[in-house]
Amino acid sequence: PQGHRVHAMIPPISPDGPVLAIRKFSRKVLSLAQMVEADSMEEPVAQLLRWAVEGRRSIAVLGGTGSGKTTLLNALSLSIPHSERIVTIEDSLELKFQEHPQVVRLEARHQNAEGLGEVTIRSLVVDSLRMRPDRIIVGECRGGEALDMLTAMNTGHDGSLTTLHANSPQECVDRLVTMCRYVVDLPPDVIEAQVAHAFDLMVQTQRYRTGDRFVSCVAAVTWDAQERRCQVDTLYRRETPAARGEWELIPN
Repeated sequence: PQGHRVHAMIPPISPDGPVLAIRKFSRKVLSLAQMVEADSMEEPVAQLLRWAVEGRRSIAVLGGTGSGKTTLLNALSLSIPHSERIVTIEDSLELKFQEHPQVVRLEARHQNAEGLGEVTIRSLVVDSLRMRPDRIIVGECRGGEALDMLTAMNTGHDGSLTTLHANSPQECVDRLVTMCRYVVDLPPDVIEAQVAHAFDLMVQTQRYRTGDRFVSCVAAVTWDAQERRCQVDTLYRRETPAARGEWELIPN
């Protein structure tokens, strides 16, 4: 009921005995300012992200499991104007969005023991387009829904947000191409064009070996018409939580 994620395994799958894993999520939503105070990001990065959300730029938040993707996504949601209608789509409800008055939350459903009743994230993305959303937020994009999400972002739903598992912005582009090609056999350059037009920024979160979580990279995404490829330009990079970040390019 509290939204914790529970996973259980029993022998013979886990030969040493039953294994129970519980991921407990905080009920408190951290703001970008609080993340700056906790040194999870630097103030110039926070200001860039505020401007990006307020300016309806579409953002992909990347990172590994437990790196703070959902925490950052919740923080970004606080900058969305209250006049805009949001539809969130998740595999399991983790996004808070407690302070926004216009949020429609949708949750996917797995099939039952008889193999019936499944409602996929992909079908929810398609259904969400009939709800007149100003922004679509996909809690985690991991399969064929990537194609529908890109289509939605390229048909008037600017300022949408999602998270993906990836170790770098360039790897994120490669994963999106792979996920889309699971659904339809399009040339990679056609899919890369959709990615470039759908996203404006990619923000990388990282969990350091000390357990500290921080924003390690911000990249801009553009379309290189001459090379026919999605170009990823690193704007900001931070190597460790103790180090200061470096700006490699000035954001436009």
